[in-house]
Amino acid sequence: MPVDATLPYDDQNIFAKILRGEIPNKTVYEDDFALAFHDINPQAPTHILVIPKGAYVSWDDFSSNAGEAEIAGFVRAVGKVAREAGYVEPGYRLLANTGPDSHQEVPHLHVHIFAGEPLGPMLAR
Repeated sequence: MPVDATLPYDDQNIFAKILRGEIPNKTVYEDDFALAFHDINPQAPTHILVIPKGAYVSWDDFSSNAGEAEIAGFVRAVGKVAREAGYVEPGYRLLANTGPDSHQEVPHLHVHIFAGEPLGPMLAR
């Protein structure tokens, strides 16, 4: 179900459950600020999700309310995951959906990293 980015954080969302260890995942990276894991329904040969460990609904919520260390740590984690996976040279795409028009499905900020093949145009026309 799409998310209204103005809604309060729901601690029963799937990513909150993953962070609490209630749902397993295929972790590829973890530090104090972020967790990265393989998407269970990949949309490209490689599809990794990177989520902040804090309770943020969207990029807007995160950029408005997270501390400087959280913001820097999360952004650095996204880059580190892409670098360590070897995606920089062939290229990759980052995507963060926010709100109902973008079809955000989980009310926890997350960045998709897509790689592994030419990804085509940004939006279908």
